[in-house]
Amino acid sequence: MIKKARARASQVIEVSAYEAVLKRKIRRHFRRRYGAQSSEETGAKATYRAAHQTQREERLHKNHALITKRLPDLVDRIADGREVDPRAVQPRLVPVLAGTLEAELFRLAGLSWSIPVSEGFGRRLKFLVVDEQNDKLIGLIALGDPVFNLGARDRTIGWGVREREQRLANVLDAYVLGSLPPYNLLLGGKLVACLIKTKDVARAFAEKYGNTRGVISNANKSPRLVMVTTTSAMGRSSVYNRMRIGEEKFFESVGFTQGYGHFHVPDALFQDLRTYLLRKNDPYANGNRFGQGPNWKLRVVRKSMDELGLGGGLIQHGFRREAFICSLASNACSFLRGDSKRPNFSGLRDLQTVSKLCVERWVIPRASRRPEFRDWRPHHIRRLINSESADHSGGASGRVRGNSN
Repeated sequence: MIKKARARASQVIEVSAYEAVLKRKIRRHFRRRYGAQSSEETGAKATYRAAHQTQREERLHKNHALITKRLPDLVDRIADGREVDPRAVQPRLVPVLAGTLEAELFRLAGLSWSIPVSEGFGRRLKFLVVDEQNDKLIGLIALGDPVFNLGARDRTIGWGVREREQRLANVLDAYVLGSLPPYNLLLGGKLVACLIKTKDVARAFAEKYGNTRGVISNANKSPRLVMVTTTSAMGRSSVYNRMRIGEEKFFESVGFTQGYGHFHVPDALFQDLRTYLLRKNDPYANGNRFGQGPNWKLRVVRKSMDELGLGGGLIQHGFRREAFICSLASNACSFLRGDSKRPNFSGLRDLQTVSKLCVERWVIPRASRRPEFRDWRPHHIRRLINSESADHSGGASGRVRGNSN
């Protein structure tokens, strides 16, 4: 009995000491990153980038070997502005498979954006967008499982919890979506985003996931990709707004998130929080099985903050993101609610047709107004990757997953 009591006392002291150290680490992190910000500054893009800086530094450090090994290959795949004929831009989608050179180029290209890109959760479709005229990279697309709760999306669809559980498999989220220089200077972000609403993407989803079973339900839902969601990287989006060609909408704004998430909790600190829950034998610490996705990380942060007496309010970073939907099926919302039995893809066009419309709508006019895209040189990409203030203007979602409201 005495030995057991001593063991319990030792555990309590160990956890308490860890709590004290962890609290100081949390307070120090938030003071350093957010203490000097005023409420007036919260909406500024510079503030968004500063809030992501710790995470970006972690990603650069984690990928140091990749940068050293593959940066020359990436430079070779970046276009010189002088070799881009805006009228001849012709995108093609190159599937990205794990363990390939394309996968390494995808990761490396994403490091050039100031907002770190997520690795996604669950089902994933990744593409390099390549220009046929010169075999250079236009941009990146990555689609993955969406968060279960996204208020702006759910209100627009009008479904309840039961319908969402049954049909969320028909929705993906664009967690990486954007263009690379010099194409971002030609509104390439809009071009890349529009390619999602094509037969080619719907077909790629059907071939990979059309006959899969749900991991949690184990039911064969025969999913069809009827909708893709995304959220802006920094507040109101200038890329996804006004994404209309004629009467056709490619992305539609449906509102804003409430500013909750975990992107502002760096990976190292998150692991400390998880270790804290492990020491307390809390079941949330090991809840990262497939199907829980980004919501698990959010729960770990909230639960550990509550246990530490710091309050779950720290998960409210205050950066509201604009939410968008892209409906591949004309009756996407009706199908997801269960009002329509089958999705209607009759109006969906192929990639070549959509590309041509986008080039005429955005790329060619932009080139005549902003000819400085020709000044871009491939080696400039090195500065974007190594710079602490890398810019991704003109075309990257590049966002960190974890906003659930």
